[in-house]
Amino acid sequence: MRRAFTLLEVLVALAIFALGAIVLGGAYLNVLNAYDSAQRGSQNDQDVRFARAQLLAEPDHDKAEQGGDFESADGRRVRWHAKIESTVTADLFQVTFTCELGSTSGGALPTVTETFTVLRPTWADPVEESKLRQEAADRIAQLQGRNKS
Repeated sequence: MRRAFTLLEVLVALAIFALGAIVLGGAYLNVLNAYDSAQRGSQNDQDVRFARAQLLAEPDHDKAEQGGDFESADGRRVRWHAKIESTVTADLFQVTFTCELGSTSGGALPTVTETFTVLRPTWADPVEESKLRQEAADRIAQLQGRNKS
């Protein structure tokens, strides 16, 4: 006597196979979306690094604060500007760097803001720089005991 699968067993097997295919397909789409998201994030990081390099390469204080813009490799518009504040140390500046990343579809991506300290002698005001240097020299002399204030 030949035995075969019943109709109910075949339907249950097909349902299990379909459910497994749906789960695996969803997982595959999640992996593809994650790769795409990581690639976009990498491109954003590259654009921000390039804009920061433009800021740090600018020798003029006013032009550095004004900022600039450029078109990235994938056709997006990137704008940047900086707020530069002097510190109590000569030639040392506190920089608040803002980079606005555009998108190819016209929408805007999040704005990246970074704060860092940079040594840039060309950005210094000569009068303020000499005053800060004199104050530093006075503090050093006081610490060494040469100047009693």
